[in-house]
Amino acid sequence: MAREATPLPGTRRLKVWDPWIRLVHWSIVLLIPISWWSAETHRFDLHVLSGYAMLTLLVFRIAWGFVGSHTARFRNFLASPLEAVRHLGHFRRRQAAVEIGHNAAGGWMVLVLLGLLLAQAVSGLMADDEIFTRGPLARAVDSSTSALATSIHLRVFWVIVGAAVLHILAILLYRLVRKQNLVGPMITGALRLPVVYRGPVPRMGSNWLAAALLALAAAGVWALVTWGSAQGSASAFG
Repeated sequence: MAREATPLPGTRRLKVWDPWIRLVHWSIVLLIPISWWSAETHRFDLHVLSGYAMLTLLVFRIAWGFVGSHTARFRNFLASPLEAVRHLGHFRRRQAAVEIGHNAAGGWMVLVLLGLLLAQAVSGLMADDEIFTRGPLARAVDSSTSALATSIHLRVFWVIVGAAVLHILAILLYRLVRKQNLVGPMITGALRLPVVYRGPVPRMGSNWLAAALLALAAAGVWALVTWGSAQGSASAFG
């Protein structure tokens, strides 16, 4: 008599990414090509606005990394470098443990990308190509600082592109080797887990707090840009 197959357990949705993390993620995915295209086609008004939007999102993301949802907080996903190396060493294990949020290696990739994007956005504020456009803080700093910022702004972009390509390749490898879909949860905010899962349930942050932080980040960037422009105007007429 044939033995009946054991039925597979059902699944349930577990929310792991709040809408604010997803907003930042997909906005940055959109803003990077917009920034490149606007610079290449000399649409510098759009390029500058894209930079301001990027800086606003980065300031918010850093703040949210301290007071936001469980999976957004740096302390909950930044492991030691040794742990990140150990994770990569076990990468080819097809039966992966359930990973809630960023894994040990992915957490460092997030930190690297945030640092590179922040360097790009801040250097753009002080950059001056002396042809097409000048950052709002270019005249508020000395010429050598502005020249250094311009050099950083031109070169860091391609480092960002390289890091983004590595990020995409890692996502593809996770899908092909470990059968883990990392894109879906960043769209829907949820993982599909077996109903028998008894692991941690991430706590989501306050939407009101997130909205307030985003508004403060936007106001801070606007105030900085306004102050820099005023300083530049004063020096030009002084």
